[in-house]
Amino acid sequence: MSQASVLTVPADRDTRSTILATGRRVMGAKGFSAVGLSEILGEAGVPKGSFYHHFGSKDAFGEAMLGAYFEDYLREMDLVVTKPGLTGAERLMLYFANWRETQGAMDCQGRCLTVKLAAEVSDLSETMRRALKAGTDGVIARLAAMIGAGVDDGSIRIASTARDVATSLYHQWLGASVMVKILRVEDPFDCAARTTRQMIGQIAA
Repeated sequence: MSQASVLTVPADRDTRSTILATGRRVMGAKGFSAVGLSEILGEAGVPKGSFYHHFGSKDAFGEAMLGAYFEDYLREMDLVVTKPGLTGAERLMLYFANWRETQGAMDCQGRCLTVKLAAEVSDLSETMRRALKAGTDGVIARLAAMIGAGVDDGSIRIASTARDVATSLYHQWLGASVMVKILRVEDPFDCAARTTRQMIGQIAA
């Protein structure tokens, strides 16, 4: 490989990462349809040719952006799933405490793409819908792992399968995040936290 090729590969990766990070931030605030490529590229400081070098279309960019978002999100989630010295129930409640902290902000700066974009892009693009499904499946699988570990260590008591409870909890917290945006108060998170504790046997139903 020539010296020029060696230098080009990292530069290409940096440009692609810059475009993705800028798109995540801007679309996380404004939505997918409301943001044009020119705005993303202007914010990123890269020419249009660089965009089409990495992405064939806006939909392809959206798919890649969601993939990168979930890769980062699941990596952070794995730190909670494997956090030593905690019971399964403590790990689960820590995850939802982190959720509340990041999703509760009125301006979450691209950290809540599932809440922000799911309903919009699932109707616009099948590839983006599949990217969302793959990412949310990963979240639910990790929730199920925490719940299963809690059942094993005795900190969680459930009447259904770990997967079913994980799915119900994830759907509940997604709904709570939407309602927080509508109501501009965090009461829906309080309700979700109480219901979560009930579902895992931490408090009486």
